[in-house]
Amino acid sequence: MPAPVGPAGPTEAEEPKGRRRIGVLLVVALLAFLVDFGSKLLVVARLENHSAIKVIGDVMTFQVIRNSGAAFGMGQALTVVFTMIASAVIVVIWRIARRLYSLPWAIALGLLLGGALGNLTDRLFRSPGVFRGHVVDFISVQHFAVFNLADSAIVCGGILVVLLSFRGSNPDGTVHQQADKGEQADKGE
Repeated sequence: MPAPVGPAGPTEAEEPKGRRRIGVLLVVALLAFLVDFGSKLLVVARLENHSAIKVIGDVMTFQVIRNSGAAFGMGQALTVVFTMIASAVIVVIWRIARRLYSLPWAIALGLLLGGALGNLTDRLFRSPGVFRGHVVDFISVQHFAVFNLADSAIVCGGILVVLLSFRGSNPDGTVHQQADKGEQADKGE
């Protein structure tokens, strides 16, 4: 028999069980941030103002590009806006983290958080100034954008969020289909 639902929402019987996964989120975010930060320090020190390094022929090279815009160099005049968006993403992830019980969601959100923090750090502390800093991109794939490891973390985290959503998984550890079945049982279907 499903637990009763009050006017304010689910009762305690429907609360997710298990451990909160904030620690996993923070560890994944910290690792993603540190790998991105370290790689940017290394490439700026070793590659800036040098010729591109061929990694896989002409298909993939390492070369430092300072990007004031978003992916593919779009929105170069909107650096402050991208700083605000990254800040908002961090706040939203932190709010979700308070009710985070799902390990896959913790990993996905950790990747998003670490990547957002990596690029936000560039926006805040790199030239030409606070909130207008240019992001260091260095991985160049032929016929594609030049990006960094923070961008990769964001994309991987975003793909994982989409896959988890399609599977019906919620950050709190519940599954959409369980809720749908409970509603059908309540209606006598």
